[in-house]
Amino acid sequence: MAITSAQVKELRELTGVGMMDCKKALTETDGDMEAAIDWLRTKGLAKAAKKAGRVAAEGLVGVAVDGTNGAVVELNSETDFVARNEAFQKLVADVAKLAVTEGESAEKLAAAAYPGKSHSVADEVTEAIAKIGENMTLRRAAQVKVSDGVIGTYVHTAVADGLGKIGILVGLESTGDKAKLEELGRQIAMHIAAAQPKALGPDGLDVDEVARERAVFEEQAKASGKPAEIVDKMVEGRLRKYYEEVCLLSQVYVIDGETRIEKVLENAAKDVGAPVKITAFERFALGEGVEKEESDFAAEVAATAGTA
Repeated sequence: MAITSAQVKELRELTGVGMMDCKKALTETDGDMEAAIDWLRTKGLAKAAKKAGRVAAEGLVGVAVDGTNGAVVELNSETDFVARNEAFQKLVADVAKLAVTEGESAEKLAAAAYPGKSHSVADEVTEAIAKIGENMTLRRAAQVKVSDGVIGTYVHTAVADGLGKIGILVGLESTGDKAKLEELGRQIAMHIAAAQPKALGPDGLDVDEVARERAVFEEQAKASGKPAEIVDKMVEGRLRKYYEEVCLLSQVYVIDGETRIEKVLENAAKDVGAPVKITAFERFALGEGVEKEESDFAAEVAATAGTA
């Protein structure tokens, strides 16, 4: 198939690889963007796989905690302007609080009764669309709970209490000092915001994603020309490094830049007076994985003026 300059440009932006190599990768993979990224990685040209979809949805992420229960929600809008609207902010805050008990999924939350109203959350969002004049979507919701301990939270680029562009929840199970646990929880939540772990440990990773990484590592190792038994060891070594990069407990703590999270928890046990365990975490970044159609601003202006 014919490869367009737009495809080459997109692949270059995603990988940082030169134009000619990007064109060759797309040609070799019949224009499949994700496959082209993997092709470049097997050749050692692209250091990391990035998703082909651009992150561009607007709106807010809301975080709420009630005792040992916490919730995070994402409510999308068409423009960033709406995120600064007080009515929209109140809507997200109310929905986040309700999600603490009803936010097992976005579907369940949407069907729940809106606080102080006789209709559902979905109906309240519909009313907000009519009042504010912009389409909105309750995209997702998740909960984190502990039986005894704290829910650590962090909101990045906050526009109001509990509202921002990135929202983190992390459950710390422990009978230790709650004030110290809350501070630890906030620091680990900040780490999660920055380090973007995919799971607590290898068992929690998506099996298809792990298989994809293994396939790339195998191609890289085979290209070395070494014996099969050496290739196998190389692949396993690279997988271990991959796990250290994407599994929370194996990551290096961004706060000090040297201690792994599992060791941070071990050290914290001495300070809080009891063992500390991370039960679960959630990281919502506004618009991640949502592709927004790009537009030509000049063409939009011309169309509005009636000249196109």
